[in-house]
Order: sequence, then structure tokens, then C-alpha cells
Amino acid sequence: MSLQTPPTLLELAGESLLRDQASAISALEYLPAELFPPLFIQAYHGRTWQPLTAMVHAWPFTLLPLGGLMQLPPVMVLKAILDELDVLLAQKVRPRRWKLRVLDLRNMGDNLWRMWCGDSTQKCSLTGPVAVHSSSPDMEHPLAPLEVFLDLDFNERDRDRSFMYIIQWAQQRKELVHLCCKALRFFDVPFERARKVLDAVQLDCIQEVEVDYPWDLPTLGSFALYLGQMSNLQRLSLSHINLLAEEEEHWVSKQQEEQRSFSQFLTQMRRLQHLRDLNMESPSFLRGRLDQMLRCLQTPLDKLSVWFCWQLTHSDLRHLFQCPNLRQLKSLRLYGANLTNFSAKPLRALLEAVAPTLQDLQLDNCAMVDSQVEAILPVLSRCHQLRKFTISENKFSMATVEKLLRHTAGLRSLEFELYPIPLECYRTEGTVDQERVALIQAELMETLSELGQPRTIRLHTKYFSSGDFYLVAFS
Repeated sequence: MSLQTPPTLLELAGESLLRDQASAISALEYLPAELFPPLFIQAYHGRTWQPLTAMVHAWPFTLLPLGGLMQLPPVMVLKAILDELDVLLAQKVRPRRWKLRVLDLRNMGDNLWRMWCGDSTQKCSLTGPVAVHSSSPDMEHPLAPLEVFLDLDFNERDRDRSFMYIIQWAQQRKELVHLCCKALRFFDVPFERARKVLDAVQLDCIQEVEVDYPWDLPTLGSFALYLGQMSNLQRLSLSHINLLAEEEEHWVSKQQEEQRSFSQFLTQMRRLQHLRDLNMESPSFLRGRLDQMLRCLQTPLDKLSVWFCWQLTHSDLRHLFQCPNLRQLKSLRLYGANLTNFSAKPLRALLEAVAPTLQDLQLDNCAMVDSQVEAILPVLSRCHQLRKFTISENKFSMATVEKLLRHTAGLRSLEFELYPIPLECYRTEGTVDQERVALIQAELMETLSELGQPRTIRLHTKYFSSGDFYLVAFS
């Protein structure tokens, strides 16, 4: 028989009050401010919409973090809440208790609601002003009575309706409402749908953009005209931007169109003065052009991530490691770079430059061999801020894995380590010999014991799809 936590007196009082909706609504004028959040939660979960919208009318805090409670509310709930706000914004003299200045529809988690509702592990002022992020560092807009924060994640058509309803509602009330969309993400969304959103939002509010859809290079060029207007953009993620399909009879015109589109993309990238985080996946459009894009960066990057980048040439990678705007990196993630027969000198030079700042280094599935690791070991041991280090799916011997462990032993901030299973663990046909793995684990345990520092490392097979991990822990 399972034991359930009995309801608190506050919850019982809320349930009793909400049974008579008319009484609940009339009581809001006298209800202590600290009772509003738990009652709001009960009204939402109980689907008692009239008390819910009445609480918006009398909300005694500067912030209503609606997204943290219900993610994106259904259109019916949104319409009821926004209609109530319409009534309030139209009034010259507003209710005595109403202090709402920010409606936050972003999914920021429920921490604030838990703090409001008396979580003893959290501390929060119940009646004081709530700090929220400013719209954008360099953006100017008329001071509006109400600011609405919204992250736009377009991946399912049924959510488009809610997003577009909010956007259109805010557009029709520009003097009273400022809509601030900080994050804009398109997953499996063709550009025709994306363009409707881009035409409707205030682009200089946007600080994060993520595109995950196989757009071709001319489409990227069209998107770049919007990108260049995102003057406060800090994070850009582009996935699966492809070249045009090969057609021999139109080969020259295809190349001309691609170069024109790429030049348009570069022109707009130069306008991004606050870009700090660049993430690219399967960037086939950058093959032979990566140096051009790197030269147009206006500020040093904090984070660079390039996944499935085997299309990049050795010349591209050399330019990547030598780029001046990567000399302050906190995070470098490369997956699938082809470093076979690639000199380790450029990579070593970059690591030397970023050793004081680097916190995250991932060099997985980069076709690295023992000699390349030997070349970077001395500088790797000086990356004292490093918290995460992964170098799996490469072809290293047991001796090299052991050297890696010894050279990273002094990195006290290191929290996560992922190494490849040594080559000695594989049979001739490429399968893993479990008995050899057990022996290697024992040997590495002895090494960790000799180094004398509590530590847990993970070993991964060279086949990404297998997902086989082996732990070696010393405590």
C-alpha cells in the first residue's frame, strides 16, 4: 500500500475556495500576495479558467512566469489571459494591486514557482521586484507598459498557431506591448514558413538562432538578409546547409549562384557584433571557404562547435586552428574532422593560446593517431580550467591512453573524461574482445591508483552507433 503525502492546509484552503468560483474571484481583492502563486497553480491544474484570468487582473507581482508553469499554454487559455490583459491595458486607472510588467512565456523551468510556493531549499522575495533579463544589450524601443518574453521553437505545426496568435496580438498593440523573442529555432521547417515568422518579429531582440533543416546555399543567402538585422545575436547554430544538386549542363551558373549566395551570407555575418557562440553541423557549404567565414567574424568567439565536418579540407582545418578570433575560446568541439595525416602543429598552437580559458575540449571521431596526441600532451596538461575532455572514437594504443591519463592528472577542474578503448581490445574483424577490455580496465585502475586522485573515466568503442561505454573509477 503506497503512502501519499497528505495535502497541506494551504492546498485544502485553495481547493475549498475554488469550488465557489464567484467567491474566489471576489476574495482576490483581500487575498495576501503570497497566496496568489499556489492558488494560480491550483486553478490551472483544476482548469478553473475564470479564477485564473481574474488572478491575472489582480496579479500583485511585477513578473508572471507563465511559461515555467505550463510551457506554452493552449490557445484557449492564452486567448483568455491576453483578453484580460487587453482590458487592463486599455484602462487609464488600473487596479490597485496590479503590478504586472513582464509576462514571461518562455519555458524556464518551475524553480520560481517552487520558490513562491514555499520550497525550503530556495530563497525568494515574495513581494519585491523580480529581476528579468533586459530585452537586448543594444536595443532601443519605446517604453511599453507590458513586456512579453517568448522563445519561438518551430518544430510542430500545432504550436505554430499559438506562436502566431501571440505575435499578431502583440503587433496590434505596439504602443502597449513589447514582444521580445530572444530565441528563434527552426526544426524541420522550410524557409517559406520561417520567413512568415521573421517578417513578424522584432529582429534586434533575437539573441539565439538555431536552424536544423536541409536548406541549400541560396536559401541561406536569403535567410542572411534577416540574420544581418539581428544586431544582438550571440549564438548561431546552422545544420545541414547544402550545396545545390549537381547538374552538369548548368554547372557554371550553379557555381555563380552559390558564390553570390555565400557572399551575401558573409556580408550579413560581418554585421554581427555580439556573436560569441557558433555551432555548425554537416557544413558542406563551407568546404574550401571556411577561411572566408572565419575572417568575417567581428568578435572573438567563446564557443565553437563543428559536427560531422569530414567535408572540410586540411586547408580549412589549418585556417580554423589559426583563426585569431578563436584565441579566447572556452569551448572547442570538433566531431568527425578528418585529421588523418594532418600536422598537429596548428592544433597545438591553438591549444597553447586558449589554455588559460578552455573549459570544454571535444575531439571525437577525428581520425587521430598516437603521434598527434603525443604532440599536444604538454599543452593539454596546462589547460587548468578544463572541465570536460572527450577524445573518443580515435585509434589510440593503450600506451597513449595511459599517457593521456597522466598528463591530465593535474587538471583539478576536470569533471568528465571520455577516451577510446585502446586498439589492443579489438579482434582482427574489428569487434571488441570483452576479456581484453577487462584486462585494460584493471591496468588503467592501477594507473589511477598510482596517480592517487579520485577519478572516474569512461571508455568508448570506436563505433558511435554501438553506444558501448566502460567505466573505470578510483575513489
